[in-house]
Amino acid sequence: MRTKLLSVFAIALLAAACSTDGEDTGSATGQGNSTQASSSGSGSGGTSSAAVTPSAPQGLAPDSQEYLVVNVGDRVFFDFDKSSITADSAETLKRQAAWMASNPNVTVVVEGHCDERGTREYNLALGERRANAMREHLISLGVSSARIETISYGKERPAVSGSNDAAWSQNRRGVMVRKGASS
Repeated sequence: MRTKLLSVFAIALLAAACSTDGEDTGSATGQGNSTQASSSGSGSGGTSSAAVTPSAPQGLAPDSQEYLVVNVGDRVFFDFDKSSITADSAETLKRQAAWMASNPNVTVVVEGHCDERGTREYNLALGERRANAMREHLISLGVSSARIETISYGKERPAVSGSNDAAWSQNRRGVMVRKGASS
């Protein structure tokens, strides 16, 4: 009898653990608008979910960090040990440049981040290269260099905890932060 009761309890617990209350965005912090997408599954004629622009939420100022996160995308992702801008990153940076053009009084800090692998010194240098790559791309899109500062946090501020590919891919990022906003 005890075994049956434990079995029923275990099944109920498993069922509860498998249910979700919200959409899993792949981000432990819940911040940002990721354009990191897999290259499979969009076949010809399909519409990518990254191409859908969400409607502007009520009450968000167009020049706010929250607006940037929700409607533009505040971060881009990098490949392992790379600081080059990918096609997905270029699309996000294009939206960021347009956001900055429509908010001419906004200045930003571009943060460069790395995953936990490598030495502190190496990752600080890599984070700096990533932040500078984003900055240079934004400048090439017409944003004034005087409006963009950069900083590298290396591996010191992970977005996602974990020592696996999923966590590492989310931590290899560049983040645009409106100056005066907290990151």
